[in-house]
Amino acid sequence: MFFSGKSHWVRLLSLVLLVAMLASCTATPTAKPAEPGADNGALQPLVDAAKQEGTLTTIALPHDWCNYGEAIETFKAKYGIKVNELNPDASSAEEIEAIKANKESKGPQAPDVIDVGYAFGPQLIDEGLAMPYKVSTWDSIPANLKNADGYWYGDYYGVMAFEVNKDVVQNVPQDWADLLKPEYKNQVALAGDPRISAQAQMSVYAAALASGGSLDDVQPGLEFFKKLNEAGNFVPVIAKQSTLAKGETPVVLRWDYNALADKKALEGNPEIEVVIPKSGVIAGVYIQAISAYAPHPNAAKLWMEFLYSDEGQLIWLKGGCRPVRFDDMLKRNAIPQDLLAQLPPAELYAKAVFPSIEQLNAARAAIAENWDKVVGADVK
Repeated sequence: MFFSGKSHWVRLLSLVLLVAMLASCTATPTAKPAEPGADNGALQPLVDAAKQEGTLTTIALPHDWCNYGEAIETFKAKYGIKVNELNPDASSAEEIEAIKANKESKGPQAPDVIDVGYAFGPQLIDEGLAMPYKVSTWDSIPANLKNADGYWYGDYYGVMAFEVNKDVVQNVPQDWADLLKPEYKNQVALAGDPRISAQAQMSVYAAALASGGSLDDVQPGLEFFKKLNEAGNFVPVIAKQSTLAKGETPVVLRWDYNALADKKALEGNPEIEVVIPKSGVIAGVYIQAISAYAPHPNAAKLWMEFLYSDEGQLIWLKGGCRPVRFDDMLKRNAIPQDLLAQLPPAELYAKAVFPSIEQLNAARAAIAENWDKVVGADVK
């Protein structure tokens, strides 16, 4: 699914507070409150029930995305529960479809938990796809970043960036308009299919902001990608670390934390530069939810407890993702100074904007519906 200094986080979280909160009024069960981030025995009945189930089925969790590899291995070692990992490269829409397709199944293809784009929150409720559950650290999750009834909750966020293979690209682009230059022919790619991928859709959204559009008007973003495609600069391939490293997609539009993870993993071979564009800086929140049809509901709840503990939040932060409980942890001095020192300068993210759920839903629908007829590039 990320910078130095408390002032940056205050500014970012102030921006996040502008996001409209999904309101509801029904109370839901919650875990017995524990000390923030600590398992003091209050969770033992849940731990025992989860161990009896023995398995947790996840989907769309690449190990290099927000440091999920460490999160999964730590969870397995901590609780002795097997993790069945489905399709690590699935999109948010595909995660939801996996729940729908396995409503009547308790088999290994039925996901227990999902991690999807913020805009998918209302759909989970409207279609009855999520199970309400409030983790023991619930009160430290900002109110605007969680459904009041516990059907979903924000987990982390980042900003859209350019990930550039410097062994191939001599002049590293600094803004969206640069990508239209002839020198980037056959070089620019998305990290997903914009018809179904939240990450790819947010790239189009960001391009719209940089091209005269607004949070309520994504059409300029589609027109931007039409120009990019007509110029021969757009590569209709879903970019991954491997395609980036081989030079097949030397400029990738993706979340900063994913780009930074690639940079760390590749260790200079090739050299990667991560650029926050000068304009069109958009931030994206992802959310967690438990499937209403989860074959292992207790393991799913325990997974959420782990992710929203201090331990889990720090694992995400190590992966470059800004965890949703960052502000609470900062106030309690629960974030190691060496980890804080690794975060990029705050001024790079001062221009970041956070769309509301309503704006995201409108943008997502417009991009999915109009990509083929406006851009005409079959990304796969």
